[in-house]
Amino acid sequence: MVAGNGLLVPILGFASSVAFIYMTLGDLRLYFAEPQLGFVEKNGTQFMVDGKAFYVNGWNSYWLMDQAVEEFSRPRVRAMLQAGARMGLTVCRTWAFNDGGYNALQLSLGTIDERVFKGLDRVIAEARHQGIRLILCLVNNLHAYGGKGQYVQWALEQGAASSSSNDSFFSDPFIRSHFKNYMKTILTRRNSLTGIKYKDDPTIFAWEIMNEPRCKSDPSGDTLQGWIKEMAEFVKSIDNKHLLSVGNEGFYGPTTPEKFDRNPGDWASSLGVDFIRNNMISAIDFASVHAYPDNWFPEPSPEKKLNYLAKWVKSHIEDGDTMLQKPVLFTEFGISTQQEGFEPTQRDAFYSTIYDIIYKSAKRRRSGAGAMAWQFLAGGMNEYGDAFAIVPWEWPSTYSLIIKQSCRLRAIRQDKGLVDSDSSSICS
Repeated sequence: MVAGNGLLVPILGFASSVAFIYMTLGDLRLYFAEPQLGFVEKNGTQFMVDGKAFYVNGWNSYWLMDQAVEEFSRPRVRAMLQAGARMGLTVCRTWAFNDGGYNALQLSLGTIDERVFKGLDRVIAEARHQGIRLILCLVNNLHAYGGKGQYVQWALEQGAASSSSNDSFFSDPFIRSHFKNYMKTILTRRNSLTGIKYKDDPTIFAWEIMNEPRCKSDPSGDTLQGWIKEMAEFVKSIDNKHLLSVGNEGFYGPTTPEKFDRNPGDWASSLGVDFIRNNMISAIDFASVHAYPDNWFPEPSPEKKLNYLAKWVKSHIEDGDTMLQKPVLFTEFGISTQQEGFEPTQRDAFYSTIYDIIYKSAKRRRSGAGAMAWQFLAGGMNEYGDAFAIVPWEWPSTYSLIIKQSCRLRAIRQDKGLVDSDSSSICS
């Protein structure tokens, strides 16, 4: 009995310590036993994981980091990523920036809010737990969440800006240097939950340099082309494990005038962007394209918009197959619920059009690598919505279309059947 009691004390002490650690770490315990993931790679016009082609059925929820910062809103992050997993979705695109403003990650040039950075840590850790990969975008061309204009404003406040034009973001050496420093801070971050550096984490599908870059002050495209090349090579000098994309909308520019008729209007060729030229840069691994016929053509009928959508998608897949010889990922597509006479059946037709073209390309092992809807919300998030946003499970027919696309892309890959949270198959 004496010997037994002597052993019991250290055993109980060890057990108590384990229990204390388990309870103290809370959600951290979810991330210690995660399975090993392979990095997404590129082989010609195909994405590959573990020697198999990888096709993207995904979505956008730009707000994940913002909602992960504060305790009351964190459940929305888990709810959205869980819902994506239940639909068989593979990739979510979200912001890895917030420059100035509420819950800003970058408070001023080079000043990072650790509290918000931990929110991004949580997003990545939760995505890994749910089996979702992330495309992380590093800055916005638009004003939302700061964007290039915030960098210019900060430089002006320091008396270091060469111009007050927002496009000086692309040409000003002082601003370019600070943006590089920001990217390095993101790439080399060690996740406070998982202990994995971002640049070493296969949960991250790819980096996207900028959301919808445009440089209207130089319609030749030279300024933006030089900036993309410089930034892409800088990212790759730090992180050569992850894929990299520009973040283009897909507009054809001055180097391919024969393709101007495929643009949504003459205006699209004068924005300083050049789809083919931008994506020919060797450090860029895949091309991104956006599709918003409702924004581009306010007047035409739904049928004409669908016809244009099909031509737009097929044109860029053809570019990936021939000129670029890289995967083409439609990283945003959406239909407005605010158009006159909108019916949910129009959304289903829109989704079906792009899904069917992607599926046919995937079956032929061509460059159509996937599509990502803009945007999905969790319940009770109306303030984050726009004309294109939906809570997908509130629309049964659309929800079914999304799952159908997940299942048939998974079948091409010849993976095992998808399962929902109740471990029952969602693919017949």
